[in-house]
Amino acid sequence: MIDLSDLTAVKSALRAQRIETPSWAFANSGTRFKVFPQAGVPRTPEEKIADAATVHRFTGAAPSVALHIPWDRVDDFGALTRYAQDLGVEVGAINTNVFQDEDYKLGSVTNPDPGVRRKATDHLLEAISIMDATGSRDLKLWFSDGINYPGQDDIRDRQDRLAEALREAYTRLGEDQRILLEYKLFEPAFYATDIPDWGTAYAHCLELGERATVCIDTGHHAPGTNIEFIVAFLLRAGKLGAFDFNSRFYADDDLMAGAADPFQLFRIMYEIVRGGALDPAYGIKFMLDQCHNIEAKIPAIIRSVMNVQEATAKALLVDRDALRTAQREGKVLESNAILMDAYNTDVRPILAELRTEAGLDPDPIAAYHRSGYQEKIVAERADGQQAGWGA
Repeated sequence: MIDLSDLTAVKSALRAQRIETPSWAFANSGTRFKVFPQAGVPRTPEEKIADAATVHRFTGAAPSVALHIPWDRVDDFGALTRYAQDLGVEVGAINTNVFQDEDYKLGSVTNPDPGVRRKATDHLLEAISIMDATGSRDLKLWFSDGINYPGQDDIRDRQDRLAEALREAYTRLGEDQRILLEYKLFEPAFYATDIPDWGTAYAHCLELGERATVCIDTGHHAPGTNIEFIVAFLLRAGKLGAFDFNSRFYADDDLMAGAADPFQLFRIMYEIVRGGALDPAYGIKFMLDQCHNIEAKIPAIIRSVMNVQEATAKALLVDRDALRTAQREGKVLESNAILMDAYNTDVRPILAELRTEAGLDPDPIAAYHRSGYQEKIVAERADGQQAGWGA
């Protein structure tokens, strides 16, 4: 059994943990088949930020909100930043959108048409200008670019075009800014995606320089992929910059983090802890990227934050000295048992105590439902904003 007599170090690490929420998760969203609108969803970027601030108010662990452009475009990003700060949160990563315009049917920065490539690259540069206005550090890039049929386009040429656009964006970055390059196995391109895996993203980031790092979306892999191996490799290489936490079972489901496979989330967080990368000073951006289609938005985000915290707490409880000794002695069952002992520990009382010590309710979900916030936004908001996809 785990010795829970001295949790000072565990609590200290959990107290410092920061999880960024996504603005789009608060708006109406859906699949390619149907959007099920919900009452009270935000109509403006300001209302999305207000909902994100509410998540932080009840969890104490989500002090920043990522924006998606053009979904969150406003006339004055400085004013939007001040609005967020007044609510106790800050603007986080700026996410680009080069996948919804009609011009991007055959790709954005890898499109065979140089005019379309110019348009897409200009959007990346616009996002960096928004970062300048908001004080954001991170430019988050995900490209849906790819081809559906063999021979549709030249695969190598598309990599050259991608590298050219990334280089232009990288050159435009400020000294304290960086690129987070995301990858996805498939969809909407079904034959060849231009950035299909962590290796492709890693290679482009190496070519760009130290301010380009890989973002792991936990839903963007083939079934059975050992994501924690990818985490360990990229940490060793100093190229892991961010996570998009969600949960998947078949494909990119974008469900609540830890919902389908909490043990996987624990294994990922153990590699983070083992690599000394949990401390915010290390620089990894822990973000949620989720699409709540049938469940209530704000409680789902709160639950996701709590699930990441629980996985982290268990990872922090692993007796790493004992595990290292067992591993070096080749004790297979003992090594596995040490890891499982931490995973099987109920950490909810630890987190409840931590929240109480911070002046928060030990049960954030219950506290939210008692707050009346849901009833308030339902009464005040009508015709909420579409998140951007699934219309």
